[in-house]
Parts: sequence; structure tokens; C-alpha cells
Amino acid sequence: MIASIRLVLFDLEGVLSHYDRAARVERLAALSGRTGEVVRHAIWGSGLEAQADAGMITDDEYLRELGVLLNYPVSRADWLASRRASITPDETVLALAGKVAEHRQIAILTNNCRLLTDHIGYLNPPVGRLFGSRVYSSASFGAAKPAAQTYLRCLERIGVPAAETLFVDDSDANVSGAIDAGLQGYRFVSAAGLSDELTRRGLL
Repeated sequence: MIASIRLVLFDLEGVLSHYDRAARVERLAALSGRTGEVVRHAIWGSGLEAQADAGMITDDEYLRELGVLLNYPVSRADWLASRRASITPDETVLALAGKVAEHRQIAILTNNCRLLTDHIGYLNPPVGRLFGSRVYSSASFGAAKPAAQTYLRCLERIGVPAAETLFVDDSDANVSGAIDAGLQGYRFVSAAGLSDELTRRGLL
């Protein structure tokens, strides 16, 4: 028998908003005077972003190392400007989350550093308004999804059992990781599909 759901835990990018990496690269390239290829390597090719997402380095260390790789002193304002350029909220999915929030708890667990969650109101205003302080970064829990500790430490912080949590993510690996950790899971493909799933579960 499937446990009743008290919390719907959403992924952020790819579910509640669209993430345009190219726009992020273009903005940071313009700020730093580096090529897009250099910026992409600095963020992803070097493994720096993965370290930040897993909480292996602090935000200040992340920005400092990014500056070294770009040979440009990347400020928080620079990082936030480039990150904001990459984000487009999905109003349809946010509306579904808002309906769920009328009867259940909602929260976000995203593979990101704390810079994103600490500044969610600036980076993604609709998400900030709807979710408030319940936007959690993987960096806060010392590992990135799909590591079990990421989900479980997040739920410990919220105070809801894994079995009574529905996790929604666009990544098969992250959904499988959540299910392995004891959560219920749903792989997001479209707003229409999510609406059907939430309706089927009596969450709308």
C-alpha cells in the first residue's frame, strides 16, 4: 500500500524552471572577456561546479577558483547576473505546485551551491514567492543527488518521513536515487503529465 503524501519535493531546473546553460555562458563570457569555450570548461569541464554542488567547497572558494580559471575576479554580482540570465520560470508547473500547496507541504531540492538558494528571490522571483525559505541546495547536505544522504538530510531538515514524500525530478537517475532512499518518485516530462500524476494521487 502506498503511503499518503505529506510533502511534494520538487527539483528546480528542468521542472519548475527552464535552464539555459548557453545564456549563462554568454553572460559570463561578456563579463569576463573570455570565450564561451573557456567559460564552459571553467564551470563544468574542470569539475568546479560539481564540487560546489556537493558542498565540497564553500561559495567563496568556488568564486575564487572560478576567477582563477577565467583569469578574472568573479564577484557574487557577476555570478548572480549570469545565473539569472539562464533561468526562465515555468508558470504552468508553478501553478500546479501552488495548487498542491493548498493541501500539502511543498519544497525544492536542487543540485546547486548555496549561492542559488540564498538568492532565489532575485534569481527566480516566482519560485521565491511560492516556496519561500523551503528551497534547499544539495551543497547544504554534503552531496549531490542521487546520493541518498542528499534526500534524507533534506527531509530531516523539513521534518517529513521519506515514505510520505513524493519527489519530482526530470532526471531518471535522481528519481531512482530518491526511490532507493525510501521516497516515492515521479519523473517529470511535461506539465500535463505531472498534472495527471498529481491528480491520480489526489494531490490537486
